[in-house]
Amino acid sequence: MMRTVAIISKPGKPELHRVVPELIQWLRDRNYQALIDTETAAYVHGQTVVAREKIGAHAPGLALVLGGDGTLLAAARSVAPVGVPILGVNLGSLGFLTEVPLEELYPALEAVERNECVIENRSMLACELLRQNETMGSYHALNDAVVNKSAIARLVSFDLYVSGAFVANYKGDGVIVSTPTGSTAYSLAAGGPILMPSADVMVITPVCAHSLTGRPLVVRDSAKIEIVLQKVDGEAFLSIDGQVGMPIADGDCIACRKSEHTVKLLRLRNTFFDVLRTKLKWGQR
Repeated sequence: MMRTVAIISKPGKPELHRVVPELIQWLRDRNYQALIDTETAAYVHGQTVVAREKIGAHAPGLALVLGGDGTLLAAARSVAPVGVPILGVNLGSLGFLTEVPLEELYPALEAVERNECVIENRSMLACELLRQNETMGSYHALNDAVVNKSAIARLVSFDLYVSGAFVANYKGDGVIVSTPTGSTAYSLAAGGPILMPSADVMVITPVCAHSLTGRPLVVRDSAKIEIVLQKVDGEAFLSIDGQVGMPIADGDCIACRKSEHTVKLLRLRNTFFDVLRTKLKWGQR
């Protein structure tokens, strides 16, 4: 580990009142400097506090996430552009991304110090929202970019293009463009396939398509995916990792491609299939 450790916490977790001060002291005893986000600042005083989305600009040697997969997704979007490795400590049940249980926090940090962790490079999406050829927003996602209708909308109609080739017009509740990492998130719930995190692909999953033949589509991650809204019967939104959202309108184009950034996840022992068996309750030997 380098000498600065960023701590990113899930708000409202009562155990952090004990864990964070102990962790700060552990780091101080080993001559590490702690950099904390505003959520972590609720549990300790006298530390350098930085807004979560600006932590990457400080280039810490390690981002330590105390929370769940949602907290890690937010951390990833901040630190991925500068290549900061992330160690996810789960405060609840095992997550797909947050591997380490809280009781193994310090053994995990000692393993990081000894360089005994494996670094997994996870691909990200780069997405642009285009309106009349003007870029309204640019985003990076570790899991997915989702176009979906609001609760009051009845239907979303959109054209799908892959590398400039027209695929089809879809009508339904929306569409998900997912990385391999995100294949076990919303895409899986919508009937998409499970992809190994190392696969060089993306998956496009229609949500409640008004056609029995509207099936998930797996494409190479060198492709450019474009979703052009044709008709929104009500309100529709673009959401990034289920956390950043903005309204979209008829004629808008959402363009997705593989990002130049990757997320560096630190892994100790669990394989991807270990996590699948636990989370999805697959059969054990």
